[in-house]
Amino acid sequence: MKISAERHRKYIDLANFRQQNITVILENIFDTHNIGAILRSCDAIGISDVFILYTDPQLQGRDFVMGKRTTAGTRKWVQVHYFEDLDQCFTYVRSIYKKIYTTHLSDDGQSLYDMDLTQSCALLFGNEGSGVSVEALSKADGNFSIPQMGMVESLNVSVACAVTLFEGLRQRSEKGMYTQSEEVLPQARPIYDKYMDMHATKIREMPIINHVETDIKKHQD
Repeated sequence: MKISAERHRKYIDLANFRQQNITVILENIFDTHNIGAILRSCDAIGISDVFILYTDPQLQGRDFVMGKRTTAGTRKWVQVHYFEDLDQCFTYVRSIYKKIYTTHLSDDGQSLYDMDLTQSCALLFGNEGSGVSVEALSKADGNFSIPQMGMVESLNVSVACAVTLFEGLRQRSEKGMYTQSEEVLPQARPIYDKYMDMHATKIREMPIINHVETDIKKHQD
């Protein structure tokens, strides 16, 4: 399938800007509109892999079909990895990212703006009603919160995620981690090749990894 010079340039920039050492974990997020909005924010700052963790039996086995209006087409560019066991999810995430941080209002958490979001990390956001689970909090490497000055210290989870990720973008931009180049950077080559394959086969969206075994095998390969 032929590709225009403009489209090819977009693929090169997209691959070069992808941040391969930061990701998001969504724990028991039930609203697909929130999930879609979060995927859009992830794509916007250069995240290409997101982890959905459903330990709540009522949420397991859900249909992840989301409309174009919800995701704005980002499902084609963001890979979703699905887990139902917290330990398996954390083990796999830690095999790629150095730290896992939860976002939870507490006295022992640090401010988002005191965090180093240029390091290798996974950012976990919890359920719309109950927040991050006690188990996730106990197994994470740290906790942070977003400073707020209003009467109610609460943000919609997709908004909280967007605020956090764009602070990450700001920090990473200051450190020159979004490199524009006329050529595909060596570390971006696998992502670029994937985009070219997707273009050639007209893939409309990235597949969801439904089984841990499949995910682990893919990582080992």
